[in-house]
Amino acid sequence: MTEALSPYVFMNGEIVPWAEAKIHIFTPAAKYGAAVFEGIRGYWSEEDDEMYLFRMAEHAERFVYSQVAMRFQEIVPPDEMIARTLELVRANDLRTTVHIRTTAWVDGNGELGARGPTGFAVTAVPRALPKRVTEGCRAQVSSWQRIADEMSPMRIKCNANYQNGRLATLQARTDGYDTAILVNSRGKLAEGPSMCFGMVRGGRLVTPSVTSDILESITRETVLKLARDELGMEVVERDIDRSELYGAQEAFFCGTGWEVAPIVNVDGIDLGDGRPGPVVKRLQEVYFDVVYARRADYADWRTPVYGTAQSGATARAAVG
Repeated sequence: MTEALSPYVFMNGEIVPWAEAKIHIFTPAAKYGAAVFEGIRGYWSEEDDEMYLFRMAEHAERFVYSQVAMRFQEIVPPDEMIARTLELVRANDLRTTVHIRTTAWVDGNGELGARGPTGFAVTAVPRALPKRVTEGCRAQVSSWQRIADEMSPMRIKCNANYQNGRLATLQARTDGYDTAILVNSRGKLAEGPSMCFGMVRGGRLVTPSVTSDILESITRETVLKLARDELGMEVVERDIDRSELYGAQEAFFCGTGWEVAPIVNVDGIDLGDGRPGPVVKRLQEVYFDVVYARRADYADWRTPVYGTAQSGATARAAVG
């Protein structure tokens, strides 16, 4: 029996025990990777006695975008995704920081060109703060190339896309690193296997643009806004050469799963003094203050689960 990470899963219209959330091996999702997903964080605030889901409306919008781009015949709408996510977190009575995954997939017995029917599931599991956030990570520029947008829509969260990052991760770990950085077909930096990249160079925050075959990351957009508005930094979105990495004072990955994680070494070369630097630590401080509701602003980014706190716009009225 599958070990349960949470008691319940929402799947195809009902909440079921963890071990019963199954699909058939013959589905197009299993055969061809015909599935899309969203990763969402829920942050538990002891002070407010409340769970806050971060930027739920934006995740719901991208979830729809991913389904449309993958030509799903039936689209799980944003209000359904939001409602079922809230329902599942409440059913599991989760009162700790969690990682949520909403998945839509091509179900049934179809072959390569199948577009439906659409299955829909939500999982939510506890996720503690990883050591890489506090201590940083060592990254290798991978020999695997980031898949180009004309080969697969890399700006969306299609399950099949992540095989590219999986191979880069396995190579990096085999070679003694924590993770990888991929370059695109033009030899310019793209992103990590499941997270976006940024660096501090000459006092500016520099990051690849969204036309560099990267995910249109909600966390990346969040971090860039906080860097501009809260840290007063100039943010530059442009092509980045591999050799520029070695001249960076600081660097970081960001994403729902990675949050804001310092990169302290690239290809065996320390960045700065080989420890998390002051700019990235300040970004982390601001980011966590926002997601944990330690400050009153940015309330429209936080959706309360249990109703003991108020949000300026709960998931923007379910993206109405």
